[in-house]
Amino acid sequence: MSNHSRYFRLKPEMLSGKWSLDEPLDNQGHEIEDWKEFTSGRPTRVSGPLTIPIDEPGRRLDYSTAGAGMTPVVHVRVATIFAELAPNDVQLIPVNIQDYPGEYLILVATRLVRCIDDEASEAVMYWKPEDGRPDKLGKYRSVYGMRIDPMKVGEVKVFRPWGWTGVLIVSEDIKTAMECASVTGAEFEAV
Repeated sequence: MSNHSRYFRLKPEMLSGKWSLDEPLDNQGHEIEDWKEFTSGRPTRVSGPLTIPIDEPGRRLDYSTAGAGMTPVVHVRVATIFAELAPNDVQLIPVNIQDYPGEYLILVATRLVRCIDDEASEAVMYWKPEDGRPDKLGKYRSVYGMRIDPMKVGEVKVFRPWGWTGVLIVSEDIKTAMECASVTGAEFEAV
């Protein structure tokens, strides 16, 4: 039994007066072609530094998400926590944000784990043939009150659940380290 038995969904805290970040841009100033590039649960071929425009100015945070793709953006001190505690599970891509060059990185979870516990979750729905989306057949259409089976996770500390990759999950030691570092903008939900 692994000692990382508790896991948490890491999500942006809904705070008023905080900055809002736009889609990441490549060094030519173009949006990254596939907006799921950083949230698919696999390594990205995109290398930095990228640029992230500030959509709405406000208080900057240590943990934010950028654009419609909800790409995780972390301050360098948060990136250090991930690099130290989960070096095999993340990719960190430097980004320049106006007025804060060299201070932020995109956090890519490079592991995809098939671990959602359908029974323990509040409600799960799958794509069916009658939905007319053959590309999504058999994948999750929605997951409410998600719970995972920690036994299926193994030693992975940062990952996205298979079939429901919009969610970023971290182990308890990462949550604790982020709380000890008083990271702003992050909220944790037990899964």
